[in-house]
Amino acid sequence: MQTAERFRDAVEKGELKALEDLFTEDIRLYSPVKFTPFEGRAMVTGLFGVLLRTFEDFRYVGDFEGTAETSADGEEARSAILVFRATVNGKEIHGIDLLQFDEADRIKEFTVMVRPRSAVHALGEAVLAGLVADGLAPEPADR
Repeated sequence: MQTAERFRDAVEKGELKALEDLFTEDIRLYSPVKFTPFEGRAMVTGLFGVLLRTFEDFRYVGDFEGTAETSADGEEARSAILVFRATVNGKEIHGIDLLQFDEADRIKEFTVMVRPRSAVHALGEAVLAGLVADGLAPEPADR
């Protein structure tokens, strides 16, 4: 089973440890709600813990494989795109997960894209609340 299939299976089963084992130590996750990436296995795994609790009706509905240039080094990497649908706080989300792999077939770069903008906003608020609750982000100053 390829890494993309194992990733999909772990997400659908909510198996955080199985997800963690698929990430490189220095993984970068590019989020639609944060300008700078989440970096490192511990942080990305913690983020997935929040996401697994946040999404309602999460399901993958398609996939594509190929290559894409990575953000970190500009090199071409084997890649997979997983198309998903979900709901967050009553807002339906359409999105894709772009997974890029290293030579050992671990996920080294992960980009999430979602639409529409109202869903991005709802997702951002829910994820921030989860990160704060889990001690992975400070409480925003404007609250």
